[in-house]
Amino acid sequence: MEKRRVVITGLGILSPVGNSVDEVWQNISAGKTGIDTITQFDYTTVQNHMAGEVKNFDAEALLGRKEVRRTDRVTQFAVAACRQAMEDSGLEVTEENRFKIGCIVGSGIGSIMSFAETVLNLNEKGHRGVSPLAIPRILIDSSSGKVSMDLGLMGPNFCITTACATGNNAIGEATEIIRRGQCDAMLAAATEAAVAPLTIAGFNNMKALSKRNDEPQKASRPFDLDRDGFVPGEGSGCLVLEEMHHALERGAKIYGEVLGYGHTSDAYHPTAPMATGEGAAQAMLYALEDAEITAADIDYINAHGTSTPLNDSAETNAMKRALGEQAYNISISSTKSMTGHLLGAAGAIEAVFSILAMQNNFIPPTINLDTPDPACDLNYTPNEGVEREVNVVMSNAFGFGGHNAVVIMSRFTHNGKQ
Repeated sequence: MEKRRVVITGLGILSPVGNSVDEVWQNISAGKTGIDTITQFDYTTVQNHMAGEVKNFDAEALLGRKEVRRTDRVTQFAVAACRQAMEDSGLEVTEENRFKIGCIVGSGIGSIMSFAETVLNLNEKGHRGVSPLAIPRILIDSSSGKVSMDLGLMGPNFCITTACATGNNAIGEATEIIRRGQCDAMLAAATEAAVAPLTIAGFNNMKALSKRNDEPQKASRPFDLDRDGFVPGEGSGCLVLEEMHHALERGAKIYGEVLGYGHTSDAYHPTAPMATGEGAAQAMLYALEDAEITAADIDYINAHGTSTPLNDSAETNAMKRALGEQAYNISISSTKSMTGHLLGAAGAIEAVFSILAMQNNFIPPTINLDTPDPACDLNYTPNEGVEREVNVVMSNAFGFGGHNAVVIMSRFTHNGKQ
C-alpha cells in the first residue's frame, strides 16, 4: 500500500531571534544572535549568566490573566506558536473534522519553573503553600492538553519527551499518524521554558554550558575549535502537517513535504554521544530510506550542532558515516549559534528554519565559527549565509539518553518527490 503523503501547510514560532516567521528569518539569515545576559532572574545566583530568551512576550495579552495563573511559561509558548501555525495554515476545526485533527506537543524538561516554585512553597509554608493549580501546571503533557483545548482538536493529543530530540520525534510521529490514516491533519510542536536557576545550575555542574559570560553573543560557537559548551534557550515551534489531498482540496498553501523520518538509540551513556556517531548515522540512514532518496539529494543539513566539544565532533563523524564523501558537498549550519540550545524545542524551531531555507534558497550561517576544529571539517557555512538552490533538507536532533531523531523535508511537487 502506497504511503499517504504528508505536506506542511502552517508554521508558528517563538524564539530568541523573533516571535514570528518573518522576524526569525530576517534575523537568522542575517546571522543575528538572540543570545544575551539573562533578564528573567538574578543571574548572579548561578555561574552562567547568558541565555537565548524569548523577548517581548505578553502572556496576558495571549491568554488573559486567569489563564496565565493556571499555566506555566512553557505552555504559554506552545499556545502562541500553535495558534500562529493554525492561522498561517488557514485550517478550520469544525464539528465534522475535529476528531481527524490532533496535536503532539513535546517538551524535554516541561514546567520546571512551576515545579521549582511549588517545591519552594512546600518547604517554606508546608502543604497549604501548594497551589491547587500546581499539578495541572507541572504535568509535562500540560502543553499538549492546553493546545488541544485552545484549538478544539479532538484527535490524538499527547506529549513526547526525548530530551533534545523531542521536536523531531514530534514531527516524525505526527507524520506517521497521518500516513496510517488516523488523522487528516496534525500539529507537530515542541516547547521549552527552562531558563531557570535550577536548570542552569544543573547543566553548569555537569560542565555542559559555555563559560563566556563576558561575551554572551559569542558564547555559542558550534564546530569552532574554541567552543566550550552550549547556551540554553527557550521558545516553541509548530508545524501544521496535512495529508496531501486534504491540503490540495482546500486550496492550502504548501511549504513543503515531510519525506523521511528516522530514529535510533545510542544505548551508550546518559549524556554523552557515541564518539563514532554510529547511532546518529543510522537515524540519518533510516530517514533517507524512508524518504526513498540518497545522500546526493540532500542540499542542506540543519545540524544539531550544540557547541559542546563532544557533540560537534560526534555529529561530524555521524554525517560522514551516513553520507560518505557526499557529506563534503552538502551545505550545513547550526542555527544554535544564534538561538542557543532550546533543548526539547530545538528540533521544532529548526524545522521551521530548514523550511525557510528551502523557501528562500538560502543557507543560514553558523556564526562565531572563527577557528574551525580540524575534527569538524565539513562545510559549516561559517559566519555568513550563502545563496544556494535548496530542494531537500535534513534536520538532525540528538538528546540525552541516546535519542537520535532525523527528519527530511523537501519542496512539494504534485507528481512526486524531488
